[in-house]
Amino acid sequence: MTNSIETLPIIDIASLRGGSEDISRIGAELDRACCEYGFFYVTGHNISAALAERLMALAREFFASPVQQKMRIAMAHGGRAWRGYFPVDGELTSGRPDRKEGIYFGTELGLDDPRVRAELPLHGANLFPAMPGFRDAILAYIDEVTAVGQLVLRGIAVGLGLPQDYFVERYTRDPTVLFRIFNYPPAAASSDENELGVGEHTDYGLLTLLRQDDVGGLQIWHRDRWTPAPPVHDSLVCNIGDMLERLTAGRYVSALHRVRNVSTQDRISMPLFLDPSFDAVLRPIEVLAPDPTASYRRRDGRRWDGTDLATVSGTYGDYLLGKVSKVFPQLRAKVLY
Repeated sequence: MTNSIETLPIIDIASLRGGSEDISRIGAELDRACCEYGFFYVTGHNISAALAERLMALAREFFASPVQQKMRIAMAHGGRAWRGYFPVDGELTSGRPDRKEGIYFGTELGLDDPRVRAELPLHGANLFPAMPGFRDAILAYIDEVTAVGQLVLRGIAVGLGLPQDYFVERYTRDPTVLFRIFNYPPAAASSDENELGVGEHTDYGLLTLLRQDDVGGLQIWHRDRWTPAPPVHDSLVCNIGDMLERLTAGRYVSALHRVRNVSTQDRISMPLFLDPSFDAVLRPIEVLAPDPTASYRRRDGRRWDGTDLATVSGTYGDYLLGKVSKVFPQLRAKVLY
């Protein structure tokens, strides 16, 4: 069953695990949501509620600790793996510091992994807070959400009229998985609309799956206005990224979004980015036609960064590294060279 809160669809994906009739129905709902909004909620995901709540609690405990303690796992110590902690104002969006702090994680790879031995950027070991249970909770949560993302991509493929395994066979059998935990401090007394937890942007890959706490603050750009995406109990907020726009030749558009925490509380969010494999070459799916309503999800019909995705070539790794160098310019030398 699909409902709506504000304007965003809520899609119960439990039926994706059922028969072909259910998969077709949910695929059609996902296609409509991706065409109209580029954002939707998913329920029926089967992620352990106890695990998610435990991880949220650990995150709050970590972010409440002294800055000196958090900086023990600073991103400067993560090297080419691009992992670790950054403080408030330590990340840039559109060249402006974000009013948030966070920890970057990814697929845990040992020194014996061929990609690590080859010093491939963004591949390697995570930096975990020295807190009991944190490492195990992170790795278990990444596995569970990644599985949900693969399931959603299966439904999206059906909605596009493609084989169920289209994305996993071509792009996500060995996906690039990036996981973040962010903390958005309460609004400053003197804050205005220009003070953002994260500025307007789109995501880089195929699919983002976000668990947010009860504070709220996520907004998407839809039909010439910012629309809230408030918390929905035991849901994930999903949005499509630049690479799904590229593959669908603009039928789906990676929607602009931003965060404004106007509350008096810290806001915790935990996005997982399910992206193509690092060496995947992205080309449009020839059988698909662009969606004429897509421009509604862009301010003034233009992308936030001026990029024309129709001209993007090369591998997903090339695209991602180009973005990394702008988000954390101080780490450029360690990540890219």
